[in-house]
Amino acid sequence: MGKLLSVSEYAAKTGKDSGNLRKLIAQGRLPAQKIGHQWVIDEDTPLPPDKRVKSGEYRGWREKYKTQSEE
Repeated sequence: MGKLLSVSEYAAKTGKDSGNLRKLIAQGRLPAQKIGHQWVIDEDTPLPPDKRVKSGEYRGWREKYKTQSEE
């Protein structure tokens, strides 16, 4: 177990936004501990995988699902 970092320190280390990291903690996707009123994260904790669609496969999805009444 490495050193414990505050969310702000972890954000600076990883180059991510601290607000987004707090959201990941609330969703349970980033393991953290609460000490008093502050969340702390182990410095060795990897970031969760990015689940955004980056392939562009979503483009044109409306045309794919048009009903006959819309045409």
